[in-house]
Amino acid sequence: MGAGWNLGNQLESTLDGTPNETAWGQPVITQALIDKVRAAGFKTIRIPVSYLRNIGPGPNYTINSSWLDRIQAVVNYAYNRGMYVLINMHGDGYKNFAGSWLICDSSSQSTIRTKYQRAWQQIAQRFQNYDQRLILESMNENFDGQYGRPTQPCYSNINSYNQIFVDTVRRAGGNNGSRWLLVPGWNTNIDYTAGNYGFVLPSDQYRSPSIPSNEKRIMISVHYYAPWDFAGEENGQITQWGRGSTNPSKKSTWGQEDYLDSQLKLMRDVFVSKGYPVVVGEYGSIDKSSFDSSNNRYRADFARAVVATSKKYGAASIYWDNGHNGQYGFGLFDRRARTVTQQGIINAIMGAVAG
Repeated sequence: MGAGWNLGNQLESTLDGTPNETAWGQPVITQALIDKVRAAGFKTIRIPVSYLRNIGPGPNYTINSSWLDRIQAVVNYAYNRGMYVLINMHGDGYKNFAGSWLICDSSSQSTIRTKYQRAWQQIAQRFQNYDQRLILESMNENFDGQYGRPTQPCYSNINSYNQIFVDTVRRAGGNNGSRWLLVPGWNTNIDYTAGNYGFVLPSDQYRSPSIPSNEKRIMISVHYYAPWDFAGEENGQITQWGRGSTNPSKKSTWGQEDYLDSQLKLMRDVFVSKGYPVVVGEYGSIDKSSFDSSNNRYRADFARAVVATSKKYGAASIYWDNGHNGQYGFGLFDRRARTVTQQGIINAIMGAVAG
């Protein structure tokens, strides 16, 4: 899958619960943008997708056909250029989104499971003739919204969603019987997925007999934004990362190279060693160069380390780009001008992929 890039803040963005690719300030996605991303060296694109109020009422829960058409068109921009493409169900499990419904601590689990099954049946049928370069991901950062230890029965419900996803896609016809499927644990958190907190790998009983018996076709999704005070916290306090840091007061007290190594080694030991590939579906750090002119160097160091360590332990990695450049942005490209804005970070990613 090579170097990966997220088309963030586009097909998952919403306007009052209705998905809208320009609602969060990004331009309409074009073939030219995807070509620019590919020309920069990226081989894989993850396309976050929200459905929300584009799913009709029960019992059929029909997805708006024009929305599926648009998702397919954007997939084709990358797929038809020979890239790997991931699509998921992104914002439907966010409690702070209007129209969200994939809520693990809701009392309406029977309705949620039926709706979830019908939605994935339609998505998988739409893409049934795409080959193994199209990967489907069951959900995004699903949890109860509390940043503490996982709770039950919430985690059990997340496990059940993953199982419904695998069973539904496998039975949806075409190439879905042998397609690679990607599932997360609690909030895509490494410790809560690989540790003894309740994650259950879905069984794959409906997979195609054409898959070699010793080969898994289920992958595990995690995200990596540690330490958060460097990677995501919106202030100018922690602007440096890694062994190249020159100012201890601007560097976090945790989450450096040794921690990164231990986290991805844990994923290797628990999943990769058993034949289940791992995908770091999101990673990156926000732009704090307005506070520290050297910040982009450390952002590049961070990206290089995540990609290199992922590769070391057999995982693919996909950079989170939210389309925003400037203070607190993750952007590597200007999507309107279709120009590169962070060549240093891209160089770091490509160098790490190449080894």
